[in-house]
Amino acid sequence: MLSKNQVVAVRKAIEQTYDCTCNIIEHQKYQKENKSTAFKDVTVLENEKCKLSFESIAKNSQDDVKANVIQTTKLFITPEIEIKTGSRIDVTNVLGQVISYKSSGKPAIYQTHQEIMLELFERWA
Repeated sequence: MLSKNQVVAVRKAIEQTYDCTCNIIEHQKYQKENKSTAFKDVTVLENEKCKLSFESIAKNSQDDVKANVIQTTKLFITPEIEIKTGSRIDVTNVLGQVISYKSSGKPAIYQTHQEIMLELFERWA
């Protein structure tokens, strides 16, 4: 386990790589005046510094003539933030492009950061 000073130093080094910002949006249930249930998008966090990491993985078997390449996307963000599975994460990259992702599982939380696997957001389930 890292000492408190080491955690601070490592965290600072990791956060210096954060070159994107993100907004976290949850699709929350609410009750309308007529007592029916509906959903609305609620932004729970805005302009949080973060980092995207991409990895290409070749998936092939001996029966395949060509390799299939799958790209995985991982979000690096501070460990105190809670991002619920299925939340929409709008990331503004270094080029100013906004790409919508969804949190695809439970994050890996460390003392210095957390890592969340992402999928492209298509629509709310």
